[in-house]
Amino acid sequence: MSAIAAIVREIWGLFVDDGSLAAGCLALTGALAAARYADLLSPPLAGLALVAGLLALLAENLRRSARRLKRRR
Repeated sequence: MSAIAAIVREIWGLFVDDGSLAAGCLALTGALAAARYADLLSPPLAGLALVAGLLALLAENLRRSARRLKRRR
């Protein structure tokens, strides 16, 4: 049973390892959805902003994770 629990924790950690990344993704998606709903952005521009924003959030998260790992060594 402990092996199954370890596997479940590992999989869970893949999705919610960093709360700030999840919060940023939700905030970005919500802001772009609101802008799109208000007709402030065209669909292609909203899609481009979503991809660019998510890539920027991921890059920042990787930078912070690398810095954390570097401090541990």
